[in-house]
Amino acid sequence: MSVSSFAHHGKTPAAVIPGNWQENYATRSGAQNDTIAAQRRSEADRRRRYTIAKNYHGLTVGTAAKYGALAAGFGGVAGFFALFFFAEVPKVRDDIMKKIPVLDKFFTHEIPPEDNPF
Repeated sequence: MSVSSFAHHGKTPAAVIPGNWQENYATRSGAQNDTIAAQRRSEADRRRRYTIAKNYHGLTVGTAAKYGALAAGFGGVAGFFALFFFAEVPKVRDDIMKKIPVLDKFFTHEIPPEDNPF
């Protein structure tokens, strides 16, 4: 595949590997020109080199863990923001914020007797 065939997409590949790309990637570094080392490798060793990770629609366990940790971080920050954004709503203040040991005095609002109309 030549670089000119990608021109209509607006992007060009980083590198186009000439020749047999499988041979370039299949061998250990420095051993691709060494025919003796290539002959010594067993057929089982050659078959073992290429493996496809177990996936579900292209999503592997590693990528799922990465995306899960990212989503958990964003969710935690969003929940923390929502909690303190709605902290002055009386229901949230009384049911949630006053039950946090450090913040209970901060969210306790006492009306002074002179401001009480009754």
